[in-house]
Amino acid sequence: MVSVRKGLLQFLFAGSFMKRWNDKHRSMDLVEVDKQAHKMMVAWMLYELNSEGLSEPDKLALGLEIVEGGLFEYLYRLVITDIKPPVFYKIKANPAHYRQLTDWVLDQLEPRVRELGEGLWQRLTTYLAVPEGDSPARRILDAAHLYASGWEYSLIKRDNPWDDELLDIESSFTGGLARFADLRGVTDLADGLFAGKKTPLGHFGRLLGQLRFQTRWSQTPRIPETSVLGHMFLVAAYGYFFSLAVGACPARRLNNFFAGLVHDMPELLTRDIISPVKQSVSTLGDMIKEYEERELERRVFSVLKNGGYAGLADRLSYLLGMEVGSEFYETIRDEGGSAVRVTPADLDGRCNLDAFDPKDGELLKVCDSLAAFIEAYTALRNGITSDQLQQAVWRLRNKYSSVVLFGRVHIGALLADFD
Repeated sequence: MVSVRKGLLQFLFAGSFMKRWNDKHRSMDLVEVDKQAHKMMVAWMLYELNSEGLSEPDKLALGLEIVEGGLFEYLYRLVITDIKPPVFYKIKANPAHYRQLTDWVLDQLEPRVRELGEGLWQRLTTYLAVPEGDSPARRILDAAHLYASGWEYSLIKRDNPWDDELLDIESSFTGGLARFADLRGVTDLADGLFAGKKTPLGHFGRLLGQLRFQTRWSQTPRIPETSVLGHMFLVAAYGYFFSLAVGACPARRLNNFFAGLVHDMPELLTRDIISPVKQSVSTLGDMIKEYEERELERRVFSVLKNGGYAGLADRLSYLLGMEVGSEFYETIRDEGGSAVRVTPADLDGRCNLDAFDPKDGELLKVCDSLAAFIEAYTALRNGITSDQLQQAVWRLRNKYSSVVLFGRVHIGALLADFD
């Protein structure tokens, strides 16, 4: 039986504390969870672009390998914390040393992860046993990692003019991405980041990266502060693990991860307008949604379509629930390929098949709320006293006290584990 526990949710959130580039001068904190979000967004783009000629089963298998590989790499990173990349690369180059480190990492992960099921645990141990590989999934993840890290480098480059490592660092990113030039989309991304060219994918990749500048709970002091970008990764990770817990079919698991990963992307265009404000003015929610849709079309969808990436734009539209009215509506594809809203019961019953391309709504909303709960709960535990945070924790506990996802996951009991 698959079980999602408090310890796993908090462990995944720990990436919000992990500082990156902390041996360089930085004008803002760069944290691990933000980088992982950006990496997996780029991995999604490369996955969509490089799987177009595959059969549906092969495409689905590749997508799941990318998602789980990304999650496994993040879990590994959370354990080894701040080992500098040059040191870690030397460890990876020595099989005996890498095996020793990985055995220790697995010992740390087992109490938190094994309850997600023996199948996932075996896939994790198998994946982490091999430090590197040249499978399509690993190559996509490696390219996405280089892009996301290179994007961070572009932020700190001007702040460190005296640093004699900078040229070598930049060369490692440009040279590394050049090795993946055979993957469709990589050259566009690299040219947009390092060559200053205006490319459709480069524009989209940079736009997504800007979500790390947008702080959640912007009017409420918190430790740690979290960005919209990092929050979306947490929702995606929670969504994938809850999908396992409710017995979601493979396509539904995959869609739930990627939908969680992009669900707040429109907030880049409107800022994070808090729920009480949206709810206090009867027409404000509709006004915001109309503006978001117009700006998404202008700044994202039209750029991708005009640049030759119409398929990517269409897939993003499906994940955002544009055709059915909300990212939090249960959605399938009908026989004609149109997006159709269905009930949660139908999604979990007759539509829980890969052929329907199913995507959850309520489950993702629960994960969105859980991520917000942990943000507020952690800040309170870290000594930040705030009426807004206390009210948020109380409101979410009360809202979900009796909610059971598809008769399998009791959200109220999970929240009760948080003292």
